[in-house]
Amino acid sequence: MLEGTRILLAAAQPMSTTESRPTASGTAYGRPASTYDRELAEVGPGTPCGEYMRRYWHPVAVGDKLVAVPQNVRILGEDLIVFRDKKGRPGLLHPRCAHRGTTLYYGKCEDDGIRCCYHGWLFSVDGRVLDQPCEPGGASHNRDLIRQPWYEVEERYGLIWAYMGPPDKKPLLPRYDTLEGLEAGEIHYATGSSFGAGGDDTREIVPCNWLQDWENIMDPFHVPILHTSFSGVQFVEEMGVMPDVTYDHADHGMKYTAYRELPDGRKMNRVTQALFPHVRIVPDIHLKPGQPKSVGFVLPVDDTHFRLFHIFRAPEGFEVKSRPIIDGRKWSELTEGEHQVIPGDWEAQVGQGPISLHSEENLTGSDRGVGRLRHFLRQQIATVKNGGDPLGVTFDPAQELYHVQAGNYFF
Repeated sequence: MLEGTRILLAAAQPMSTTESRPTASGTAYGRPASTYDRELAEVGPGTPCGEYMRRYWHPVAVGDKLVAVPQNVRILGEDLIVFRDKKGRPGLLHPRCAHRGTTLYYGKCEDDGIRCCYHGWLFSVDGRVLDQPCEPGGASHNRDLIRQPWYEVEERYGLIWAYMGPPDKKPLLPRYDTLEGLEAGEIHYATGSSFGAGGDDTREIVPCNWLQDWENIMDPFHVPILHTSFSGVQFVEEMGVMPDVTYDHADHGMKYTAYRELPDGRKMNRVTQALFPHVRIVPDIHLKPGQPKSVGFVLPVDDTHFRLFHIFRAPEGFEVKSRPIIDGRKWSELTEGEHQVIPGDWEAQVGQGPISLHSEENLTGSDRGVGRLRHFLRQQIATVKNGGDPLGVTFDPAQELYHVQAGNYFF
């Protein structure tokens, strides 16, 4: 078990979660077919990880971008439609109209719900049929027996959240202490773009499996290589110092502490958290001291795509803007050749393929965080299979607030 363990990577032994498969001569000829870990990667209904995921709340839309026009969304392999009625209430429905099957994407948002374009049926945010204008009196005899499939939603921190699991297992929507208690002039600023995955604000969907991003949070050793020495300084020069790293249990997940003695004589611990089911809490990349002012979520769209959501505690007027990389151009404006010269997280993670081929990996001691996180995730999936509640799910209001341990700490 992870809890109670503390591992110093300098003393760690090489490890691998899968068997290496070299041929006798070392050539590529005759290699067996490559495979991926289906238990951890697949998120659709009925899959082990999909059922585990459906025991949590998930961000599905940025609140201030959800206006009077319905939006198609894909979450955990399900195609849905999210909208806001004219009273301001958000709704998340199956898109295929319960009457004759056209999509509610072409529906119209009204005071009490969304109206289908085909025959005008009006559905509330919880899927109830409120009006059938082609029927005498606006209602058929069986109207109350019909309900558009729906999921419960809540709005918090500038995001719309959905619970897509068994109704009798619905937990409380978590809060995070670093986002609470806004002061005068502060706001919650929410985003749903790929900038935190190495892309920029022009793209929402990242074309690879969710785990390739989430487990990257427990890989501190790619930072001095990919983000500093290989592609040039993408954060700050101090990140180029190879850290001494320990891994520990943390409330609702795990964390690593990366200790560095910096060239200017300062000493620091950089603490990063990965919480269940897909929360990423990363300290300020410019080494601003203290807790981070943001929390991120790696939402699985389906098996081969994910989307990042972030909540920032920020001053009024704050806006995330993609930084220029070459000649004033941002990431999405670079050529393929330029991406080859200065790759980042997007290139490294999407470059693993739509779903990383886990049978081809050869993990070593510096990958201990990735191996531990996968093991911990597998434990939570097994807990759900066996009828239990996974880590990070709470029904007690006294445990609704999560304490953020991540941050840059100097001493």
